[in-house]
Amino acid sequence: MEYLSGIVFVVLIAGTLVVTAMAAKRVKTDKDFYAAGGSVPGWQNGLAIAGEFMASAAFLGISGLIAFHGLDGEIFSICWFASFFVVLVLVAEVIRNSGKYTFVDIVSYRLDATKIRPAVAVTVFVISLAYLIPQMVAAGALSRILFGISDTAGILIVGGLMIVYVSLGGMMAATWIQSIKAVFLLVAGYLLAALTMSHFDFSVPQLFAAVAESPDLGPQWIQQGGWLANPIERYSLGLSLLFGTAAMPHVLMRLFTVKSKRQAQKSALWTMAFMGMFHMVTFIFGLGAAVLVGRSAIAAMDPGGNLATPMLARFVAGGQGTFTGELFMAFIVSVAFITVIATVSGLCIAASTAFSYDFWFKVVKKGEQNHKSQVRTARIAAIAIGIVSILVSLLLKNVNVAYLSGLAFSIAATVNLPTIILSLYWRGLTTQGALAGIIGGMIVSLCAVVGGPSFMGKEAIFPLSNPGIVTIPMGFFITYVVSKITADKVSDMKYEELSVRAHSGLGAE
Repeated sequence: MEYLSGIVFVVLIAGTLVVTAMAAKRVKTDKDFYAAGGSVPGWQNGLAIAGEFMASAAFLGISGLIAFHGLDGEIFSICWFASFFVVLVLVAEVIRNSGKYTFVDIVSYRLDATKIRPAVAVTVFVISLAYLIPQMVAAGALSRILFGISDTAGILIVGGLMIVYVSLGGMMAATWIQSIKAVFLLVAGYLLAALTMSHFDFSVPQLFAAVAESPDLGPQWIQQGGWLANPIERYSLGLSLLFGTAAMPHVLMRLFTVKSKRQAQKSALWTMAFMGMFHMVTFIFGLGAAVLVGRSAIAAMDPGGNLATPMLARFVAGGQGTFTGELFMAFIVSVAFITVIATVSGLCIAASTAFSYDFWFKVVKKGEQNHKSQVRTARIAAIAIGIVSILVSLLLKNVNVAYLSGLAFSIAATVNLPTIILSLYWRGLTTQGALAGIIGGMIVSLCAVVGGPSFMGKEAIFPLSNPGIVTIPMGFFITYVVSKITADKVSDMKYEELSVRAHSGLGAE
């Protein structure tokens, strides 16, 4: 297995390194590094964004959740798909028209930039890290089955490659790698789905019947409430995924990689198309693995269930020890591994941009830094963030990656979304209100997460594993109340200018 995996992996990695080297030659300015030169067509941007949501959280985490707990795990697929209606309607056009490289450009245009940029830069870093960590955790799990090495070694490998990709090629390299791996992922996913369904005469009802009749599973696996029995928990997670996507830094950054607002809207539509194609078969991976491989066998390989899909691939292609079985699993795992690398690269860019552009260039240097220096600072920041993410990921190796990802979306929806929406659509927003919402929302989110069942188990002081249903309204409430009791004449005056800019694009560059 390790021999086949090594060959497939080396071939795919070599291809991505070639792409990175080509992209690095085209990175001449800060716009090339941060926004791929603003030249990405809508369909490719949509493919790259979709690739973010067909990553380890979907390919590995969701299938593991479904295998262990039933169809409730599909809430991730459904909400991520639906979330791009929110992106399309609320933010795609206005974000592309109003900013330059990040959404912070928008809020800082209305508000006191010296105060708001550092605050938002910190939140972007925390959110990016919160979503980056589960991807690294997935890499550790994959390395065990791919190379027969430890989780620690796998995290170090993917972290090192991430640093290389980002520091050399920036957003340009990340976009091309995301696009290519998304195509591989779609092909691999549909091939795996077809091979799995061949065991059930290509009939979904037969698959469901097999699940219901299994003594290890039962009817509850195909019914609501198998995992999220508490409806409030279910709604809370759904809200976080639905609205958190529209506030995730790495998603918002991609709206600046296209040429126009029309292409930004097309990006959202193409994202929905590609995500829909992939996520409509994720339930096959989870239920198929539970029936054909068995939950106990999956748990023995990985307690978090993240290896359900690779183990299913080996089974449907011939079984353990067969050449075809081991080869197909090697292909599936290698594609998943590349997916992880591509995803963490995009997140690393978002985090490094928050520091190098939003904080260092705009606040510390007060906008006085040449293109070459900006790119150098961004690369140094990417290396530092890569090292931090590796260290933190090593501490969280046995948690389901889909669940960890959900927490990142909850924080994004609580902290970033109120500031974005109210900056664009409410005249009454003040700098003090935005700061209170950002800081207060972050504190509330982190306290709820740390004090919840996912960290404290039965000793939890907050009842919900995902706190979005409480924290998201709190983020809006704090921002609104503080804005109402403070005054900001500059913000009020800038509102009309931002409205014109948001709908026309004038003055964004």
